[in-house]
Amino acid sequence: MKHIHTILAMSFFLAFAPIGLAQAMTKTDYRTQQDKIDADYKLGKAACANMSGQQNKLCVAQAKAAQKISEADLEASYTPTRKTHYNARVAKAEADYSVARERCNDKADNAKDVCIKEAKAAETSAKADATVQLKSSDAAATATEKTAVAKSDAKTAAADARTDATVEKRDARYAVEKEKCDAMAGAAKDRCLAQAKSTFGK
Repeated sequence: MKHIHTILAMSFFLAFAPIGLAQAMTKTDYRTQQDKIDADYKLGKAACANMSGQQNKLCVAQAKAAQKISEADLEASYTPTRKTHYNARVAKAEADYSVARERCNDKADNAKDVCIKEAKAAETSAKADATVQLKSSDAAATATEKTAVAKSDAKTAAADARTDATVEKRDARYAVEKEKCDAMAGAAKDRCLAQAKSTFGK
């Protein structure tokens, strides 16, 4: 497994070392980078061939995740907008979740359920943060072009986005704690659920 981690890390670095330095990417550069991403994915997936079972599935999931993140980062570099940078953050959140979700398959029963809920909570949190950044930057950009009233509205929009993100994160964490309670029974489970509801305002 260490072998595939090393390959994926090197592939990611080689694919994106030039991008970070580029001020303007040409169509040719873009296609070259896309070809490199495809080649790196094939290399990463090929390294999984000698593995079997869950180890193979996790290895393939990691290769696919690296490809998805690289493609989204490439789009953000080729067409650098608030939206493409948002898409890159979302792609990373989803890719990280897919790998974490695959790792959960090594567990069983409630431990697996909790693992999945924790992976989902991490994805929800990352996506919520990405949404806050997008809405805040959009609002700020709009405000610079308009009146003081518009600037006030922009601040409100950003604040609302942060509030929504906080709620989403809290709900995701509550789902994790609730899942942990399912491993209990009787009065212990009731106390656990009551504590979770109290902690997260349910």
